[in-house]
Amino acid sequence: MIDLILPEQSEQPLYQQLYFLIRDSIRSGVIANGQRLPSVRSLQNQLNISKTPIETAYQMLTAEGYVISKPRSGLYAVNPYQREVARPISGEAAKPAAAAPVLGTEYSLPPVQVDFNPTALDPGAFPVRIWNKMLKESLDQHLQEIGHYGDPQGEYGLRMVVSDYLRNSRGVQSTPEQVVIGAGTAYSMGILSKLLKGIQAVAFEEPGYSLVRDQFHLNGFQVIPIPVGDSGISITALNRRQVQLVYVTPSHQFPTGSIMPYPERERLLRWAEDNHAYIIEDDYDGEFRYHGKPIPSLQGLDRSGRVIYAGTFSKVLTPTLRMNYLVLPPDLMNRLKKMPHTLFFAPSRVEQWAMESFFKEGHWYRHIRRTRSLYRKRHRHLIDILHTYLGNHVEISGQYSGLHIQLTIKKHVTSEELIRLAAEQGVRVYDLRKMWIGQTQDAGQYPRLYMGFAGLREEEMEYGIQLLRNAWSLD
Repeated sequence: MIDLILPEQSEQPLYQQLYFLIRDSIRSGVIANGQRLPSVRSLQNQLNISKTPIETAYQMLTAEGYVISKPRSGLYAVNPYQREVARPISGEAAKPAAAAPVLGTEYSLPPVQVDFNPTALDPGAFPVRIWNKMLKESLDQHLQEIGHYGDPQGEYGLRMVVSDYLRNSRGVQSTPEQVVIGAGTAYSMGILSKLLKGIQAVAFEEPGYSLVRDQFHLNGFQVIPIPVGDSGISITALNRRQVQLVYVTPSHQFPTGSIMPYPERERLLRWAEDNHAYIIEDDYDGEFRYHGKPIPSLQGLDRSGRVIYAGTFSKVLTPTLRMNYLVLPPDLMNRLKKMPHTLFFAPSRVEQWAMESFFKEGHWYRHIRRTRSLYRKRHRHLIDILHTYLGNHVEISGQYSGLHIQLTIKKHVTSEELIRLAAEQGVRVYDLRKMWIGQTQDAGQYPRLYMGFAGLREEEMEYGIQLLRNAWSLD
């Protein structure tokens, strides 16, 4: 049995204490890879607390990949890089510990001390109390409706506030009737695949977001890679291909971070109009821009109904909330109305009602201001310490928006070698090779790595960069 002991005095909320305690114990190997975690009820009895902070902590751990859920079995720790014999856990013992020696030929990496995960968010930034309040109030206000499934396109009230928000913040022109609330990006791409029947190929950024690319593959599309440069996807290369659909992330290309300038956006829109093609504009983290004013969305510039706009709540709130949205052009909206309702469905009505209240009461806007300020500070700190400790040995790009940067290391080694050397020092960095169709970066160039900063405190980032300087011999 795992014996969890919370600190006696802490200013952190209970869910956050529990999250850090279990996360750090998994990282250090105190909780072994594959070890079953206590059930919610068991932890309730052990710690004498309510189930809400336990469920919240477990949701955050699951979303970040530290824990997996096995049906009818429970939750299990995930850390294939470290194995140790489990021992009693307390607030002190949960700090990263030295790796246990391993006999034989098996190679054991030290515990992960700093993880520059490009997709991680700060778990402490999530407004747990407010969100719980929204959930409770939503149930109270909609008691007469909980016996019905609701609109498969999404609750009308939420679609209305999303439409207003996008108009004011991103220049997206829409009505609530054009908004479709979805249960995550993969689900929404599946819906689009059904709406775009007759189109057999999709042009895709290279590198580009592999989850979306895989969805197109699964739905029978031929995926045609189009190179990405400093101005986003190459319109010149796109013009050479006979396609009627292209997927782009123009406001912060994933993963390179390039931003498509206004003239290129107009060129892309003209290409779509001339070829009677559609553009899927994925504005996955458009809320986070740190320099200058955001360029208007492609959809807001579109005069011919060629742009399908996609956005998500995950980057602002939490990835555990599987809720996103599409804004469809009128002709695709008409196709959606003819689609059998059994083929698409909206997320939990309760969570949709809560999100609607979160918007209407101003919490969404206040939360964006807080997180934008927090991540801007961390973003600036990461840039500063990279210059301080790594200097001319590296080149930073993609740093004007989003929650990660692209780091080019001026050394004639592979990205795999850099990742291995970092892991030997207890630091995780990423080359995101899955984002390339061939799963390899461009040959003959310096290696590129991708570093997130949203989920790390400033002192953790600085310590991690110091370790990387030693690991990569960049003194």
